[in-house]
Amino acid sequence: MDIGTDINHFMEEINQHSFRESSVERYSTILDMVLQGLPLGEILHDLVLLIEAQKIGTRASVLLLSDDGKRLLSGAAPNLPEEYNNAINGIEIGPNIGSCGAAAFTCESVIVEDIEHHPNWKDYKALLLKAGLKACWSEPIKDSNQKVLGTFAMYYDTVKSPSEQDLYLIQEAARLASLAIDRSRGMYIERLSRQIFNSLPIALVITTEDNSVLSVNPIFKSLTSTYYSNLKLFDVHRFLSHSQHHVVADLFENLNRGQAWQGELKGLKSDNDIIDIALTVTVIRDSFTQQNCFAWLITDISARKNAEKLINFQTNYDQLTGLSNRKYLFNTLQTMIDSNNNVNGCKQEFNLMLMDIDHFKQINDTIGHDNGDLVLKFVAQRLLSVIPENVLIARIAADEFALVLPGKMSTESLISLFNNLTDELKKHFIVGSQDMMLSMSTGLARFPYDADNVEQILNCATQAMYNAKAQGRNCLQFFNQQIQKDAERNAELHLYLKTALSQDEFELYYQPIVNPFSGQIIKAEVLLRWVHDGQFISPDEFIPIAEESGLIVQIGEWVRMQALTTVVALQKRHLAIPLSINVSTIEFWTPDLQQRFLAYFDVIQQKLGLDEFPYSLITLEITESLMMKQQETINQLLTELRHRGMQISVDDFGTGYSSLSYLANFPVDQIKIDKSFIQKISSGPRHKALIEAIVSMSRALDLAIVVEGVETQVELDYIKQQDIEAVQGYYFYKPMPQEAFFDLLAK
Repeated sequence: MDIGTDINHFMEEINQHSFRESSVERYSTILDMVLQGLPLGEILHDLVLLIEAQKIGTRASVLLLSDDGKRLLSGAAPNLPEEYNNAINGIEIGPNIGSCGAAAFTCESVIVEDIEHHPNWKDYKALLLKAGLKACWSEPIKDSNQKVLGTFAMYYDTVKSPSEQDLYLIQEAARLASLAIDRSRGMYIERLSRQIFNSLPIALVITTEDNSVLSVNPIFKSLTSTYYSNLKLFDVHRFLSHSQHHVVADLFENLNRGQAWQGELKGLKSDNDIIDIALTVTVIRDSFTQQNCFAWLITDISARKNAEKLINFQTNYDQLTGLSNRKYLFNTLQTMIDSNNNVNGCKQEFNLMLMDIDHFKQINDTIGHDNGDLVLKFVAQRLLSVIPENVLIARIAADEFALVLPGKMSTESLISLFNNLTDELKKHFIVGSQDMMLSMSTGLARFPYDADNVEQILNCATQAMYNAKAQGRNCLQFFNQQIQKDAERNAELHLYLKTALSQDEFELYYQPIVNPFSGQIIKAEVLLRWVHDGQFISPDEFIPIAEESGLIVQIGEWVRMQALTTVVALQKRHLAIPLSINVSTIEFWTPDLQQRFLAYFDVIQQKLGLDEFPYSLITLEITESLMMKQQETINQLLTELRHRGMQISVDDFGTGYSSLSYLANFPVDQIKIDKSFIQKISSGPRHKALIEAIVSMSRALDLAIVVEGVETQVELDYIKQQDIEAVQGYYFYKPMPQEAFFDLLAK
């Protein structure tokens, strides 16, 4: 054997042995840095230096593939020219882009022995040649799934091809870079996950099957710190002890089957602090212990639940009384009706009772709205104290309450309940220094006999309630078909009333008022008549409808315009006599309406072209209820009209809220004794005594007297005995149209 050959062979073995030792050293160094969790840039920098130290004349670099997989970014290249590093930072990869761009694109090694003459380097070779670098070998850095992470490149100052050892070195460098990148990214994800875990706005605890705590985040600690100081165990059953048992049972049944669960429960934060929680539990199989672990995500939703409760209360309950409101009543009735069929197909019965406080507006006007609210609270409390437990009570309007009475009830039972309610309301109580006693007008409808849907059953009960008011209030009225017919009639008349003025359907009639001793006509009352479709509609029917709808204001103005037109016509014929005109209380209801009432006389004067308004020929007939309002503005208005020459008469005296104090304090000139008193004089001396008392009182107050409804000679004789000088009634004249009235006066 040749001695030179032996020496070469021996030297090669020494080099290989030295290379293997260097390789172990490099692996050890990089692994140690990775395990220490050093920054990736620092690890790659040291890796490049280790490789460069292995081969004289070598300069190395690491480029990292961007997240979108389209560009290469600087990783580590401490000994390459800065100008070159800046130029290739962010370079797009491609099959013809240098050595690294091509390696990243093709996922294979790219060996360029001569940079100056290789087509891949035409755009960048000047920078490298300027630095004396003439060859570049690049190896793609891949992860365990063969996905490219970047490139490791070795640059040389001579044109050269790699040896087997060179190829091994660059591949080793790529593997070490892959290890560093993979581990660093894993640690980054781990750190990021931990950061997210600790920053979650939701409490999170991970437990084993025996409730041992594996990990908790800060929110969980703060959520349970006052109660679960020992975070080695999470006592789930204790934490959920105030939740519904069947919901907790469902939770653990799902977990035992290895299934996730989600829902809302109650959490025991401390002995005196129970919170609403949203809970999501995820089951995780631990591959090491082959047991299930559980991730408990807990959100405190107490604020949301409280807000929902508030919204629910505001939506379904009356804030003043705490009772159910109209919306809740409607929904309850609809639910009852929707589910009313039992197994046999029979409808389950219930009764709806609507109750309205009598004269509640007058209560508000007397003691004020704040005290009126207190009255409503008292009413709610008293109704609650009497009704059975299974009865729903609701406040559905200002002073209107509803009771839903489930099941079949006899008429006697319903009347008995109503009596109990009214007896409770009759008990005295004091509000605003006023001793009060209440009554209610009540209507009742039965399902399914009176109606079979929500709207109709409410409508029936409402109609019955209004009928109770019409019957004198403070009573119970059962719905019946006559009420339905009356309601339909009222609705029909209301519709026709809207166009009655524009269709010229109204007409004035006149009933003379005479001196009973001479028979002379001294005055006449103006009476409104309505002829619709050829038929007379009774004022007793349409006047209440006009008042309720507010149409009475326009109708009243029309009546006064026509009456004053009649006065002017009579003046021209030298037949002028005073006319009495009825005025609805509604026309004085508010200060605005009072001002409108007064101003309309100026409108009449202008339209009729009068130089002087004949106030002295007008008497306004008001009702006792208007006196009861006792508003200063009403007194001022009537005083002003009297000052202009008009007279004020109290119509139907004795049938309303008669009071001597009203007569003494109100600007009144005359009273009209209601016909109901006159027609009862033959019934006994007490009725006569009432009339005589009224006459005596009126004269003491210097008030003129008119008696209406005189129809017989006996009644007339009695009136004469009382020396009353004005009488109205069928004994003398019935109401008549204008033409007949004019003819009568002319005679």
